[in-house]
Amino acid sequence: MLTTLEQLEAIYGQPHERSLRKEIPFVNEDYRAFIEHAPFVVLATAGPEGLDCSPRGDAPGFVRIVDERTLAIPDRLGNNRIDSLRNIVREPHLALLFVVPGVGETLRVNGCGRITDDSEWLELFAIDGKLPRTVLLVDVDAVYFQCSKALVRSKLWDPSHYVERSRLPSTGAILGRLSDPAFDAAAYDRDLPERVRATLY
Repeated sequence: MLTTLEQLEAIYGQPHERSLRKEIPFVNEDYRAFIEHAPFVVLATAGPEGLDCSPRGDAPGFVRIVDERTLAIPDRLGNNRIDSLRNIVREPHLALLFVVPGVGETLRVNGCGRITDDSEWLELFAIDGKLPRTVLLVDVDAVYFQCSKALVRSKLWDPSHYVERSRLPSTGAILGRLSDPAFDAAAYDRDLPERVRATLY
């Protein structure tokens, strides 16, 4: 097992100079384009109970660039576990991974989060008159792009590698195995599309 930085560096050597140069402490014009076109971002946090990695998605540009050092992300209706938010109020350090469909490169942002329920912030993100519960403000510490190798290797955007949903257990089936015998998995699956549609915002 490798347990020291020296052991790791003996294997990997030093990072390429360009991989260090691409990291900056603010959102520049190039990195702005990734954020504005991304309909999906993964939010990573850490807290006393452990780690959390949570998806966030909406129309492209749903993550607002307040200024070059600040981002704003609405928190829409969900399952109310609020694992990420519980972490942030106690340990504000976080990381974001922005994904743009069809694009190999991703964008990484490291920083600290603040959560607000101020009405002016909530109203900025209203959809059909519906407000998010809160807004996460991210104070940016570092921004850099990730090269495309992981997405190329995974063939993530290649339709010929898409997996039919029927090859995986349905959400009803998963919950059924974890619930009491009275749980109706078939009814849950039948009602799910409408439930999702009705509770998006």
